[in-house]
Amino acid sequence: MDSITGDERDNVEYGTEERRNKILEILNKKGKVKVSHLSKMFDISEVTIRNDLAMLESLGKLERVHGGAISTYRAYHRMSIADRMKTNAGEKRRIAIEVASMISDDDTLMMSSGTTNLYVLEELKNLRNLTIVTNAVYFSQEAVKLRDSVIILLGGILEPKSQLTYGDDAINQLGRYKADKLILSVDGINAENGISTYHYIEAEINRQMIAHAKTTIVVADYTKVGRTSFAHISSLEGIDILVTNRNADSDEIQEIMARGVEVRTV
Repeated sequence: MDSITGDERDNVEYGTEERRNKILEILNKKGKVKVSHLSKMFDISEVTIRNDLAMLESLGKLERVHGGAISTYRAYHRMSIADRMKTNAGEKRRIAIEVASMISDDDTLMMSSGTTNLYVLEELKNLRNLTIVTNAVYFSQEAVKLRDSVIILLGGILEPKSQLTYGDDAINQLGRYKADKLILSVDGINAENGISTYHYIEAEINRQMIAHAKTTIVVADYTKVGRTSFAHISSLEGIDILVTNRNADSDEIQEIMARGVEVRTV
């Protein structure tokens, strides 16, 4: 049964616009909302809530899924990298600390682009003699803080807004390397559809990274668990470990674990 907690137990009567703004406020905090929960909270029918979600989806404010809605990645990826770093920052930082605990001195790593991975890079500063292969141009500023480590930036076509490289040149260069571990930041992971990314231009880079790493560690904050994003990367058979948050969808986590993936929640 859905529970109503905190300020959601108030008896305020909302107009349509106020109600929809409140839905977006909850969505921004939690990453997802349920129709049944919102119906109880506002004391209105589920049909009305579904109409609200449909209207908000038409405005690009959210994406509807079975039983509710999730935050939209179209809006998220229109943000600057600095603003994306601030989104779910605490959850991303906790993931990064856990991932860093899995890395050792002298490891060879591959790292995809993604703000969660930028947090991971920050947490690697106390390790020595790492070799890191990445297509994320904006990692270079943080990478200079790493001690005695080598950063290999893949060449290729530059996507300026997201500051990542892609294309045949990047893929051909990537084929020269092997890594102990891949740290892969994704926009969606679920048991049925596997892992996916908003950036379709990066999907092939991600697949090649999986093929060239001994162990694949997927990092995804709780809002990405259960989500399927635009471009498919791989089934769950292609990954070894998922690191996410404790408040991720528990049913989905169980399904992912049933597919043979080790899941660490923080």
